[in-house]
Amino acid sequence: MDGKTGKTRYFAYSDYLKQKYGERVYKLPVNLPITCPNRDGECGKDGCIFCGDVGAAFENLPSSLSVKEQIRRNAEYIGKKYKAKKFIAYFQNFTNTYMPIEDFKRVISEAAKENIVEIAVSTRPDCISDEYLEVLNDIKNEYNVEISVEIGLQTVNYKTLEKINRGHTLAEFTDAVLRVKKYGFDTCAHLILNLPWDDKTDVIENAKMLSALGVKQVKVHCLYIVKNTKMAKMYQNAEFEMGSYFDYADKVITFLEYLSPEIVIQRLIGRAKEEHTLFANYSTSWWKIKDSIDAQMEYLDTYQGRKCDYLNGKCVRKFLT
Repeated sequence: MDGKTGKTRYFAYSDYLKQKYGERVYKLPVNLPITCPNRDGECGKDGCIFCGDVGAAFENLPSSLSVKEQIRRNAEYIGKKYKAKKFIAYFQNFTNTYMPIEDFKRVISEAAKENIVEIAVSTRPDCISDEYLEVLNDIKNEYNVEISVEIGLQTVNYKTLEKINRGHTLAEFTDAVLRVKKYGFDTCAHLILNLPWDDKTDVIENAKMLSALGVKQVKVHCLYIVKNTKMAKMYQNAEFEMGSYFDYADKVITFLEYLSPEIVIQRLIGRAKEEHTLFANYSTSWWKIKDSIDAQMEYLDTYQGRKCDYLNGKCVRKFLT
């Protein structure tokens, strides 16, 4: 994979899933009635300054529904809309390993049903332990289902992590990735590339760190300013500037250039409901921004991994040629 092949100049998630499963596969979000250790006092009470009361679940079904029922309804809808036959059960909202281990085993097992080829679990880096990974490994073997673990990092800049009140540092993320990889599960890192306190150097270091750790996938976010959050108050008080769409596109392209071409790109930008936010995607459709980034990469004749030349002892290569 050299970044210049296929429909895009980066390793798109849809292409990866087709390679892995032989056809298109769709994610089915699962919403659990859970919280986060950065909210309940375990490592903090106020949560991340950008996170709203609903977490990331803008479009999820109610958490009062069982896992089985959520999967059934979503599979029925997505299946009819896209003629899909294979699905990934995606435990998306808040911190999906932050619960008693027997409860964790029960809800994950409930998702291992017919037509579910993979279970994706989204969580925090300080909520991943060997015991919970053993549960996932047992489920993988018992139900013949793939496992992936999505880990929220947001940035490698420790000062910004403190500023946004993440409640963890880069060390916990590194530990989590290494532990997950021991079981052969795919790892996916979540990053926000336009945090106001990060510059292009941080963007490049994000790419370098994920590449060095051998993270399998990455999900890139454009920062939303969600109503009724601490960040919303800061935004309304003009305590920071969001920058322009062009700044964001430039950061995404730079990130991709330094990122290993082996890392799968789940997405370059997400979406949020307008009624929940003060700022989202520069008041532009997410797909227009994605298409624009694709077009800019084509115009610049650049691609994922073009500047990924820093691993495996760069400075001693001259002695090996």
